[in-house]
Amino acid sequence: MPLPEDVYAELDRRLAPVDAARAAAFPGERTTRQPVHTCYVPADAVVPGLAAAWGAEALAALDEHGLPDLGLDGGLLEEVLPRVRAKLAAEPVEDLRVDAEDGYRGPPGREDDDVRRAAAAVAGDLAAGSAPPSVGIRAKSLEGPTRRRGVRSLDLFLGGLSPGDVAPHARAATVTLPKVTDVEQVRAFLPVLDALEAEHGVVLALELQVETPQAVVGPDGAVAAARLVHAAGPRLTGLHSGTYDYSAALGIAAAHQSSDHPALDLAKQLLQVAVAGTGAVAVDGSTNVLPAGDRDAVHAAWRLHAGLVRHALERGLYQGWDLHPAQLVTRYAATYAFFRAALPAAAARLAAYLDRVDGGVLDEPATARALATVVLRGLDCGALDDGEVRTATGVGRPELARLAGRSARVDTSATGPGDPRPTIPS
Repeated sequence: MPLPEDVYAELDRRLAPVDAARAAAFPGERTTRQPVHTCYVPADAVVPGLAAAWGAEALAALDEHGLPDLGLDGGLLEEVLPRVRAKLAAEPVEDLRVDAEDGYRGPPGREDDDVRRAAAAVAGDLAAGSAPPSVGIRAKSLEGPTRRRGVRSLDLFLGGLSPGDVAPHARAATVTLPKVTDVEQVRAFLPVLDALEAEHGVVLALELQVETPQAVVGPDGAVAAARLVHAAGPRLTGLHSGTYDYSAALGIAAAHQSSDHPALDLAKQLLQVAVAGTGAVAVDGSTNVLPAGDRDAVHAAWRLHAGLVRHALERGLYQGWDLHPAQLVTRYAATYAFFRAALPAAAARLAAYLDRVDGGVLDEPATARALATVVLRGLDCGALDDGEVRTATGVGRPELARLAGRSARVDTSATGPGDPRPTIPS
């Protein structure tokens, strides 16, 4: 005889609160495009037409110095270079962050004016449709000495983003909160964001910058990053790794401070676990070795940067920081090479999954989701195009979006207001 219905009913009754709590805390991955980088630009260096200027500088560096050996085979390099050039001409910056924190070097008393000018420049680019797909600001931390200064800079910047000539859909920004040390800072900051939204009519997302050991592991041994994530709630879009502050806090010698140091890898793995399923992402940090100087110096910096980008991508970190226009060359070269190298195997496995063909690998729905997501990431950034993906997989964007858990509306639209995907030469 089958079990009586009341057994099933009692099981549902007892687990319904658990189901609801899990769904609220872990709503799943976001369905929107994730940028491959965040470009941090000091507030006093933000000018109108910034993204296009960065792209032009990157192309000029590529023309002057040529791309060195990045460990790519000749065929892959030939595929990547035209796409990199097209990207730098059409959409060089995917995510811009005006920096009023460590990168800002303005003299005392000038931050108000610099932040206002930066906001006016960004607002002008938003109105003209030439701004990056996403923009925002990093202000100073909530530690006592910088707390009021940081919030004031946010107030001034966001006020400058909301003039009447900026389209309503462009009145959105991301606030990066640096040097978080305690979950109460996050809880206290949320009402501030609410007030800024109400005052300026700007929709705000939140990023937390993990630069201290206290933000990774708490005094009770628990993963403090997870508590930060759930305190921040649905506003949170990412946990950003701070390479140098975190390394210094651990006592790592300056010569060995790098985003691929094992200590940083461990911290970022914990950040990945903390954000998994929440809709936020873990983001790689930066390198302060900039591609400047003569050809040998630029080539050495490009090799280093490309290796760090590849290191992050292989570990599931699809976004990092760029601090210099010429870093865009190797950001896109390494990123495009990664996704183009991944396409053949991912496409074959997706085709087999869809056709239920027996093969050497038996993939499950979760794996198919990951395979489709990798392909979509390549499409999002311009590493791949629709035609070659359809030829390789047998399906188009809508089906890939369905497999990846994205909505067809998001995935088949343009990448954002005023930012069509670059036309990539075949």
